[in-house]
Amino acid sequence: MPQPKDRIPEKKRRGLVLVLTGDGKGKTTSCLGMAVRAVGYGMKVVMIQFIKGSLHYGELDGAKRLAPEFELIPMGKGFVGIMGDALPFYVHADAAREALAAARERMLSGKYDIVILDEVNVAVRLRLLDLEDVLSLVREKPENVHLILSGRGAHEEVLRLAHLVTEMRSVKHPFEIGIEAEKGIDY
Repeated sequence: MPQPKDRIPEKKRRGLVLVLTGDGKGKTTSCLGMAVRAVGYGMKVVMIQFIKGSLHYGELDGAKRLAPEFELIPMGKGFVGIMGDALPFYVHADAAREALAAARERMLSGKYDIVILDEVNVAVRLRLLDLEDVLSLVREKPENVHLILSGRGAHEEVLRLAHLVTEMRSVKHPFEIGIEAEKGIDY
């Protein structure tokens, strides 16, 4: 039976490793955009957040509207060493290791088409996670699962394993002229 012209024929999915890094805004937002797109195709997506977790932000409520196809799991303890963070380093490190274990379990479960590790690159850069543990997870990725790693300062070894690397570059930012974070844009 012929396919309608507006439909793309199904093909076997080759799961990709995507890295979104750089000092510009838009890494998490890009991840969320891919999640929305995938949900539109009936795909199951999970986003594990490695740093965020102590504050309320809009994507938490937005994710609920995309459930059950999209699951957002904030597992971090907040920004490490900034914005009034008084937690000991080991608390952040324990949370990051728990987040990596949760990501591995979901990635290998066979239930998800896309697994997003939001801010995992920052967790590695801050030494909350061992680089080799993250590389091991990337190498364990099932053939048909897309894996997205976001956050500033992606390690060169992570970049080497990726199929796609996008670096967000800051050209201009409202904070530079005293405009603070805006609801719906920044959080």
